[in-house]
Amino acid sequence: MSGPQQTFTERDPRHHSAKIKEMLDKTARHCGEDIPKITEPKAQALFETTAEVLKGFITAYHHYEKAEEPGRRR
Repeated sequence: MSGPQQTFTERDPRHHSAKIKEMLDKTARHCGEDIPKITEPKAQALFETTAEVLKGFITAYHHYEKAEEPGRRR
């Protein structure tokens, strides 16, 4: 989820959600990069699942920042 980074004040929750989103993205990418390095199928599945779940959280944070989900509109 890369793109132009918006800047929010520290009091704006989007400032913090953007930082969390970056950390989640870094961890998801790391998991994805490690999958081919692992030979155990259960561990591969765990890392793949972790990456996918984190991507779902990233999407949720993105929707929050953009107020795109009906229940999250401000």
